[in-house]
Amino acid sequence: MRITGLALVPPPSAADLPKVTPELLASVLARYSRSNEGLSAILEKVDVNQPDASIDRILKFVDYGHASIGGLTGGLAVAIDGVSMWLAYKLFEVAQMADGQESSTRYITMDAGNLPSTKELGIPDDLATRWNEVMQRAFASYHVEYRRLDQLSNAEPQRVRLPSGATPAMANRIRKNYALDRARYFIPFATRTNVGLVQSSRMWALTVRHLDSLPHVEAKRAAALIRDELMKQSPRLMKHSFADGSYVEQARQELQTSLRLGLQRLSSGRLEDKVWVRVDRETPPWLTEDQSVGEALRHRVNRYGCQGTATRRMRVSFAWNNLALAELRDLNRHRTGNRYTPLIQAGFYLPPEISKSEYEHLLAEQVQLTRELMQRGSPAYVYSLLLGAQTPFEHSTHADKFIYEAELRTGMGAHFRYAEHLSAALHEFFRQVPEAQQWVVEGTAEPE
Repeated sequence: MRITGLALVPPPSAADLPKVTPELLASVLARYSRSNEGLSAILEKVDVNQPDASIDRILKFVDYGHASIGGLTGGLAVAIDGVSMWLAYKLFEVAQMADGQESSTRYITMDAGNLPSTKELGIPDDLATRWNEVMQRAFASYHVEYRRLDQLSNAEPQRVRLPSGATPAMANRIRKNYALDRARYFIPFATRTNVGLVQSSRMWALTVRHLDSLPHVEAKRAAALIRDELMKQSPRLMKHSFADGSYVEQARQELQTSLRLGLQRLSSGRLEDKVWVRVDRETPPWLTEDQSVGEALRHRVNRYGCQGTATRRMRVSFAWNNLALAELRDLNRHRTGNRYTPLIQAGFYLPPEISKSEYEHLLAEQVQLTRELMQRGSPAYVYSLLLGAQTPFEHSTHADKFIYEAELRTGMGAHFRYAEHLSAALHEFFRQVPEAQQWVVEGTAEPE
């Protein structure tokens, strides 16, 4: 694991602008909000070569009593190399106000050499050999299926629905993606990936506190390394990033729920698709909603257009019983509202192009390994899962955000499986809000 903070510098066109560090920016703007001096007068107290002394002269903002001041630091960028896919998922779950990206399964190395050691993950010593054997077999299965599916896409090009006029390079990329997207369910959740996040110092402190409060060895190590790196840019706020009793207790309770449900439902059988959608359109009697759903939606040119109050005020909760971890990694990055999953294996998904019967022995061994880790109460059970593991997943947000997600995740180039999930949720939404159907664009996930 390697953590790198990226310090932003102004472009040449901004050479004449005042220079401030992240925490100096926060203190200046905090003072600005409580003064009629004007910005120039406040900046006269700033010596960019002695930012800490300048902060003390202006405002000791950490002790000012308002957490929002920590949000004035601007975006602090951190690159987090070599963390497991589980930790990447967790980072996006807790860093709800961050902008970020994670390496795609289409572009990073997929073999056993890209696994962390069992020590790094907290796998019990007596299970280390079995864990390594199961993970190596999973990667071997991934490579077998990728090669077979790649050959299939070449032999039967109609499977990938190549767009007319596709160049040879585009056609080759689409065929590769067809195979990669279907073979990826064998990839271990422990596989190393890279994550880049940008968020304010306030939100970084909360994110690191979350990580430090988790029972996972990897999370605690990541918390320490991220904290050390961010101390270079925001030392005052990062002093508030250590484990907190309330966070520790909630993490403990969530782990107990996951272990209980996981042992009850643990299976390698494929779960039938089920979707659940609830729409709440209630408004206060003194502030009713007069705009129609059609008027809220029809003026958009595309999904990035502005929606009206009829959808922005409408609450939507939606859930699936069987979201594979492969899709969870993507859908979990929609940050609005709250998302929840116990992160269990209630079933195992493989696409129709793959014969599951050929892998029953592998999946039986993987399930048994997961069961033993859960029976021991080990939080490291998450590292025994493969991306095909199916878990319940719920997201609560507002209709404008749901509509954007549904249009995006069924649109051009979307992974075929989460397009199926979002399509099912969208159809249930239309059943409850039929006037939206005319104005919401459900894609077909083409070209593959």
